[in-house]
Amino acid sequence: MKAALSLLALAALPLAAADFLPAIIYDFGGKFDRSFNQSASEGVQRFTKKTGIPVREFEIQNASQREQIMRQFAHRGATIIVAVGFTQASAVETVAGEFPDIKFAVIDGTVDLPNVESINFREQESSFLCGMAAAMATKTGVVGFVGGMDIPLIRKFALGYRAGVAYVNPKDEVIENMTGTTPAAWTNPSEGAELAKSQFGRNADVVFHAAGATGTGVMQAAADAGLLSIGCDSNQDYLHPGSVLTSAVKRVDVAVDTVFTDAMNGTWKAGPKVLGLAEHGVDYSLDEYNRKLVTPDMESRLNQAKADIISGKIVVPEYKSP
Repeated sequence: MKAALSLLALAALPLAAADFLPAIIYDFGGKFDRSFNQSASEGVQRFTKKTGIPVREFEIQNASQREQIMRQFAHRGATIIVAVGFTQASAVETVAGEFPDIKFAVIDGTVDLPNVESINFREQESSFLCGMAAAMATKTGVVGFVGGMDIPLIRKFALGYRAGVAYVNPKDEVIENMTGTTPAAWTNPSEGAELAKSQFGRNADVVFHAAGATGTGVMQAAADAGLLSIGCDSNQDYLHPGSVLTSAVKRVDVAVDTVFTDAMNGTWKAGPKVLGLAEHGVDYSLDEYNRKLVTPDMESRLNQAKADIISGKIVVPEYKSP
């Protein structure tokens, strides 16, 4: 019994840098998608910069690689393995069950195992603010939404966006399209551009994307048309200065950095974690690239709504799968 307790005590101690081997597996689109994966990559860079510890990285090209690379990382001594994206939850469940002594974390997914941390976000809260911004900026009373893969996660974005638009002006119209039903929906900028152009043709003058790398096509189409887009996951205001109204920022970077830091320090805990406005896990963006687009009145209204969501005065609807 004493030996077992000693082992538990040792397990709780911070790991020496030489013994700590973090790893991350990016979702489809890769770490330079300028969106979800890139935000995760920025978290990796932040962790390495402050600790000097390199992180093993892998960008999947097909679904079969998920379990394969997780097992490879595990066999090669990884201390903690972070899987980016809901599509990796099944692989995490399988491989984490095979390696109960290794820590795992899945972002945007849920796995109920004692060695897995499941990190999710209240995307509907930042989308609500972006919907408000769109409704305050539109001149036509018509705004658009382009989602990536048609899944509950993206429906959360859409629902929050619609609610934010209606909060400002219930008479405004929201046009909504999803790019597809397979992972290819995240990596099709040309289809994103076509969907945006179709919405512009129906009088939309602001379009919000939640579509990964596909969203870069949405934003390019808006810039080309002299209209407005809204970025997603990362702060994408810089991509088309003066054309990106704001971005629904999802702090995947903070989540990744925190997971690695907690695991290194011995403070990591398995189980669910949900990050919203109150936890600084989501937000809307405001910087030098969109400052001229967001008026002081708009900023005041957005910040008041943000405070009201945190306090519970405004309840943003939660998407429930049919």
